[in-house]
Amino acid sequence: DIRGDADEPIEKELASTLAEIEGMAPNMKALEQFDEVQARLHSMEGEHRETATAAKSVTQRFLAVQSKRHTLFMAAFDHVSRVIDAVYKDLTQVEGVPLGGTAYLSLEDPSEPFLHGIKYTAMPPAKRFRDMDQLSGGERTVAALALLFAIHDFHPSPFFVMDEVDAALDNVNVTRVAEYIRERSEDGQLQFVVISLKDTFYAKAQGLVGIFRDRRVESSRTVTLDLDRLDMNDGADASDDE
Repeated sequence: DIRGDADEPIEKELASTLAEIEGMAPNMKALEQFDEVQARLHSMEGEHRETATAAKSVTQRFLAVQSKRHTLFMAAFDHVSRVIDAVYKDLTQVEGVPLGGTAYLSLEDPSEPFLHGIKYTAMPPAKRFRDMDQLSGGERTVAALALLFAIHDFHPSPFFVMDEVDAALDNVNVTRVAEYIRERSEDGQLQFVVISLKDTFYAKAQGLVGIFRDRRVESSRTVTLDLDRLDMNDGADASDDE
């Protein structure tokens, strides 16, 4: 039978294919797993959107703080740099040089002031320009006081406490610093407590507080003296004598 012979290879191939199909073990949970994966994907996409929104909000807040920091810093810097020259001149006015010295501040990088430093230049009266570290101890002290008083002018405080700021000063600068402090305390809005061992300095004070050791009781004692009242009494006595 010619037809039967022709169909035999086809029947064999069909039988082989059916046997191969029957031997397969399809994953019946594929659709269920696909749904789970798709649900996780949607969840992760939602978390990503929330994280991106939170990151944008944090970035905006950071930029706002950065801008405010820059504004506040530049307000302080501009004020201090504007007044420091006048303060330094007041502190360095001496006989023969009535204009005093020169002082100024400059930013090393005005566009990013927080990434770099601030250069402080002070030139004492009748002297050429030198770096701060090449000034004498007394000259650096006067420059530091000028910076301190300039900062105080921007953000005033009710009083100062100074511990032997005159230690490196000569008599001329001690007198000028003492006079500067006395002038600014005359109106009663600012008080200075200064620890000093130089009579040239504390002779300009309104009152003195002395501390000494009482050997009888092996303890420290204090003694106070109102110089303003003493001056008034001396003035009254002088008037009586006249």
